[in-house]
Amino acid sequence: MPDVTIEAQPRSEFGKGAARRLRRSGAVPAVIYGDGNDVRHVSLPGHDLMLALKKPKVTLSVQLAGGSVTVAPRQVQRDPVRQVIEHVDLVVISAAEARERAAEAQALVQAEAAAEEAGLDPVMVAEATIAGLEAGLDADAAIAQALEQVEEADRANAAAAAAAAAAEAAAEESAAEQVAAPEAPAEG
Repeated sequence: MPDVTIEAQPRSEFGKGAARRLRRSGAVPAVIYGDGNDVRHVSLPGHDLMLALKKPKVTLSVQLAGGSVTVAPRQVQRDPVRQVIEHVDLVVISAAEARERAAEAQALVQAEAAAEEAGLDPVMVAEATIAGLEAGLDADAAIAQALEQVEEADRANAAAAAAAAAAEAAAEESAAEQVAAPEAPAEG
């Protein structure tokens, strides 16, 4: 089931100038491909697209003149300075793929909530959860494994930081002792 429904307009003008005109009007040029269909060039409302792409593993139901198609973002090109969306490639997905993406998105939301509750970095937990899902674990097992991995990494980082601080303190103490000790006269 698609997360977001978005209205698309077909586009027949191509090139840099046409794309700039679209962006000035608040639209984003896009292409839809896959599933054995011809590539379709469309424009999408920029604000609605930006809001949709903030959701993890989002699927879109793109409304076209000939009906609707369920797609997932494949590549999003952004302006490197302003970070506005300049172009998006959308790939057609099946209903089963859409359900799978929705389940993954739900797992990511749960993982981030569990990370916040445990006082861990939600981004690290989400990345570890994705790795667990890709390895074939179910959502609950992937989240549990991710939390454990991030906690272990945090403990290892804390131990390394403590060891580094102790080594630095020992080096400072040794240097202070050398400065404080008077030099013995040379015999000769």
